[in-house]
Amino acid sequence: MRALLARGVGAPLGVEEIELPATGPGEVRVAIRAAGVCHSDLSMVDGTLAAPYPLALGHEAAGVVVEVGPDVTRVAAGAHVVLNWAPPCRSCWFCGHGEPWLCARLGSPAAARGRTAAGEPLHVTLGLGALAEQVVVGEEAVIEVPAELPFEAAALLGCAVLTGVGAVRRTARVAPGESVAVIGLGGVGLSVVGAARAAGAAPVLAVDVAPAKAELALAVGATDFLVADDTISRAVRERTDGRGVDHAFECVGRGSTIRTAWRAARRGGQVTVVGMGARDDVVPLSALEIFHSARTLRSSVYGSSDPDRDLPELARAVLDGSLDLGPLVTDRTSLDGAPAAFARMAHGEGARTIVVP
Repeated sequence: MRALLARGVGAPLGVEEIELPATGPGEVRVAIRAAGVCHSDLSMVDGTLAAPYPLALGHEAAGVVVEVGPDVTRVAAGAHVVLNWAPPCRSCWFCGHGEPWLCARLGSPAAARGRTAAGEPLHVTLGLGALAEQVVVGEEAVIEVPAELPFEAAALLGCAVLTGVGAVRRTARVAPGESVAVIGLGGVGLSVVGAARAAGAAPVLAVDVAPAKAELALAVGATDFLVADDTISRAVRERTDGRGVDHAFECVGRGSTIRTAWRAARRGGQVTVVGMGARDDVVPLSALEIFHSARTLRSSVYGSSDPDRDLPELARAVLDGSLDLGPLVTDRTSLDGAPAAFARMAHGEGARTIVVP
């Protein structure tokens, strides 16, 4: 069986043969039909997040259950499923208080599972390693979806869309008529743009360093596209009668862009950090401006979502046409083309590449 492996920070990615363990009690084996190339995977390749190697990449995927182990009750062989990289335990304090996205057992960037063809211990990204032909995961890490849902749409629901839509609907709770700025237009950022427009926000200002993202931003619902530069906060305020936006979403994961989002929000506005950044990247905010601005700064982990509840709802929205994910997919490739997709993402090109193993 083949998978996309990273072997160290800066080392070239490569497709290699791996050996997964047998499907054990409470586990399922899934044949991957579509997987997205997500920036969180890149963070484990470029050293933003510390990870063990060799590492099978990928965590945003959908496929078909081909085998179930003993005691599995959640799904049966033949089920179409989306992989869930953050399955909550349902028993810790956070889960018991309605915050499963903060589950106490989550947080490890990789789990040991299987071996390489050379016999080396293998780690898999976020417990999945989904840029592969197959995965073996606990049954709680799969969510069944209707068989008529296209696999590439199902894959995007597992991370980019659930994160972006959840940030708007559940974390920030954007209301009709409120103004929004979205900084960073990868798959998650574009999902935020689309969700904000669907929520009735206006204007929805999309911001990115790449002018080529303008067409994508407008296609998913942005009212304006702005090229990010040193004056972007001023440009945002100019489009909101000098006040700034009610909601600023940071979808990059850098201290500098969090600072930009902070300055783009109005006094009393909300700043929601959706991008995941490095431990040593500091955001400079003075005590005076925190007090004077009365802004709220918070993060949105996995869109403050409960995947078991929210993902089926999003699947129904795709099927009834109220959620169009077509503009998010800018490239499609095979597993052998995945390294090139990571290179494009590192250069800020496109939105989501779908890999079909």
